[in-house]
Amino acid sequence: MPESSVQPVLPPRTGKILLSLAVPFYNEEEVIPLFFKEVIGALEVIPHLEFEIVCVNDGSRDQTLAHLVWHASLDSRVRVVDLTRNFGKEAALSAAIDESRGDVVVPFDADLQDPPQVIKILVEKWREGYDVVLARRNNRDSDSVLKRWTALVFYRLHNKLSEVKIPENVGDFRLMSRQVVSSLKCLPETRRFMKGLFAWVGYKTTVVDYTREVRAAGTTKFSGWKLWNFALEGFTSFSTLPLRVWTYAGSLIAVLSICHALWLTIRTLIFGVDLPGYASVATAVLFLGGIQLIGIGVLGEYVGRIYFESKKRPVYLINRGEQNP
Repeated sequence: MPESSVQPVLPPRTGKILLSLAVPFYNEEEVIPLFFKEVIGALEVIPHLEFEIVCVNDGSRDQTLAHLVWHASLDSRVRVVDLTRNFGKEAALSAAIDESRGDVVVPFDADLQDPPQVIKILVEKWREGYDVVLARRNNRDSDSVLKRWTALVFYRLHNKLSEVKIPENVGDFRLMSRQVVSSLKCLPETRRFMKGLFAWVGYKTTVVDYTREVRAAGTTKFSGWKLWNFALEGFTSFSTLPLRVWTYAGSLIAVLSICHALWLTIRTLIFGVDLPGYASVATAVLFLGGIQLIGIGVLGEYVGRIYFESKKRPVYLINRGEQNP
């Protein structure tokens, strides 16, 4: 959310703090050496700061886990959490936040598209008294035109449908106080849309703008299909309007049907009965059938969420093997 024109007077925070960098990893072996070099270098220059890097291996199929464990053996500030399988980024991010012990927690991507140097500015804003400091991309030039356009449509549409507004061009990269993290950990849902949950908890918030870089190494793990499903997860997590709209659609179709029936009655009384046409009947049946199937599909999305939530399965499982520090 944007800063208001009248800034509140907040008590400053001083003294040494522990910062937890919460980082999910999935098949990121190519970027890991550069990641630790860049991140540790950026964190070590922040005054009055101790830090830990909580690395969650989300069921990687390459040598990601081995690289992480090796770096953890060299630096006690690196902690490795190994999930039993690939649970997805939202679950891995939840695990990283849950395992963090810092006074402040910063969710961060392993691909280094978010410059770690921005973390120093986030900490400075937190010291001014804010509980949440959002990192907002001032441009998306590193993304394709299609991805920029679909992201814009998603944010605009989501904020129209949902009472919980997600700030545009703000991803997971942000700083949160321990109080905010404790509130997040109290939320019970297992199908987690983290951007929405971050916005839902509220607290005193400010924004820092930055320029996002291109991916340092490797390839993105989000295909167009995964992004589409991710968007559906966001819509159904924080709005029931997609359900309610079918009440209005059904009412409109019913009114139009009544008007059409009245027109047929009047026309028959004036001009008599003509030969009925099969094309109009087939068109009407197919149209109404398609509308009904779409409505059932939307209803199914919500029923599916209820089904998964009712099982009360954990969001993720951690492999507590001896290889994990």
